[in-house]
Amino acid sequence: MAENVVIDITDHKAVVDFCRLMAIDFVVVGPDAQVVAGLGDDVRAAGIACFCPSKAAGQLEGSKGFTKALCDEMGIPTAGYGRFNNEAAALAYLYTQGAPIVIKADGLAAGKGVTVAMSVEEAEEAIVDCFAGAFGASGAEVVVEEFMEGEEVSLFVLCDGTSILPLTTAQDHKRAFDGDTGPNTGGMGAYSPAPVMTREIYEDVLERVIWPTVRGLAARGTPYQGVLYAGLMLTADGPKLVEYNARFGDPETQVMMLRIESDLLPLLHATATGSLAGHDVAWKDQYALTVIMATEGYPGSYDKGSEIRGAEGLDSDILQVFHAGTRREGARLLAAGGRVLNVTALGGSVKEAQSRAYAGVDQIVWPEGFCRRDIGWREIARTAS
Repeated sequence: MAENVVIDITDHKAVVDFCRLMAIDFVVVGPDAQVVAGLGDDVRAAGIACFCPSKAAGQLEGSKGFTKALCDEMGIPTAGYGRFNNEAAALAYLYTQGAPIVIKADGLAAGKGVTVAMSVEEAEEAIVDCFAGAFGASGAEVVVEEFMEGEEVSLFVLCDGTSILPLTTAQDHKRAFDGDTGPNTGGMGAYSPAPVMTREIYEDVLERVIWPTVRGLAARGTPYQGVLYAGLMLTADGPKLVEYNARFGDPETQVMMLRIESDLLPLLHATATGSLAGHDVAWKDQYALTVIMATEGYPGSYDKGSEIRGAEGLDSDILQVFHAGTRREGARLLAAGGRVLNVTALGGSVKEAQSRAYAGVDQIVWPEGFCRRDIGWREIARTAS
């Protein structure tokens, strides 16, 4: 379907030059860092259509403080917070709030800049780490946020600046180990749709979270064109925004791709060109669940180059293995990252999709890899009770 090309995507001129060389007239930007760096703006400035929010609108993901300020301005329900650019002030605020509490590096940190601290000591350490440079410039400012009780769920919405097209819901598992324990990661698995997002909650989120975001950015002169990935907490007081991502999520995208029946390309192009109104999207009446296979040591330090056997030839109508961090060396398939494979399956229930996904996992031989064995556990427990 496509050819991988070696281009430094931080070199925006190189990207534009390649598009011109190959007569490419539509670009889809994936990585969060390039959304925030304004790659979309530079591609559009060259006269090429691009699915990517502007650099200004991409601050929804690039700065948690930016998003909090927008929530304040538009009355979007979210956790109480303080925003700080020095360690002493952040610590002083922490001591007035106590624990549990959430510490967030303001900028991008590859999904690892958030600490859900269950003690003041753990929160202190997270704040000190941020200002000591653990996340580089991303930790130069810190958001100290109220701990919200509830269940997290994600909603994906396409937006062309004025019109929106809701896609679907998903629930991911951010912690590294079973039982939602261990450090935060970029995601160890997900399933879609998330039944915990009822129709009533869905309508409430559109009215109180999504539309105010769209209107607020448009009123600022920075309309949002791209995908809004809203991370939500379903609290006793109703749904509240946890954070936005300004791109498709990983591993949520994998489960969406197995379920979508519509052609995605026209929807992305309509989003990029301001012509989304009137479009619709169709989904398979099935669940999809993905299991991340990661290199031992992730999300900390890990070795690259271990061989993976049995990952090929598994794809079928109900199972797909997405490669996230692999490379080939002759006939050998080698691990080349932290999160390496996404084993994704369809099923008539979350439990059936889970069973099929783990059947795929169990056919892969990779002693240096690991995965969680409980993806989808919340929904499976709900339906069993």
